[in-house]
Amino acid sequence: MNLKELKELIEMLKDTDISEVEIERSGVKVRLRKGGDVAFHPSMPRMEYPPAAIVAPAVSEAHAPSAPAERPSEPAKSTQIKVTSPIVGTFYRSSSPDKPSYVEVGDTVKKGQVLCIIEAMKLMNEIESESTGKIVQILVDNGHPVEYGQPLFVIEPA
Repeated sequence: MNLKELKELIEMLKDTDISEVEIERSGVKVRLRKGGDVAFHPSMPRMEYPPAAIVAPAVSEAHAPSAPAERPSEPAKSTQIKVTSPIVGTFYRSSSPDKPSYVEVGDTVKKGQVLCIIEAMKLMNEIESESTGKIVQILVDNGHPVEYGQPLFVIEPA
C-alpha cells in the first residue's frame, strides 16, 4: 500500500459514517479510525527464544548442605505464549501518560485485545493479544526501546 492509496482511504473515511476500517494487503495491515491513530501491523513470523538457563545461587562453604546437591531437571514444557514485538520502536503500556495501562500482571485478556503500543516513526502501533489467557509477565518497562522479535509479555492460555 502506497502513500497515495492511504491518503485516498483517509479522504473516503472522512466523507462517510464509517468510524473504522481495516485493510490487509501484502502482509501489511492498516487500521484507520476516526478520531484515533493510524495503526500499522506488519505481519511477521513470531520468534521464540530458548528458555533462560537456571543458575543456582552461590553458597558459602559454611552454609553448604551436607547432602549432595541435585542437578536441576529439564524444564517442563511450558504452554505459556510469548508476545513479541513485530517492529523496532518505543514500548508504551498505555495510550498516554495520564491513562491507565492496557493490562497488568494477573489480568485476563481476550484474543485481539490491545496489550500495549509501540511507537515507530511517529506512528502508534497497537499490539494485540493473539490468544485468550492470563498475563503472567510484562517483560519491558514503559518508555523503553524494543527490538523486532523481543518478548514483551508472557500469557498463560486459558
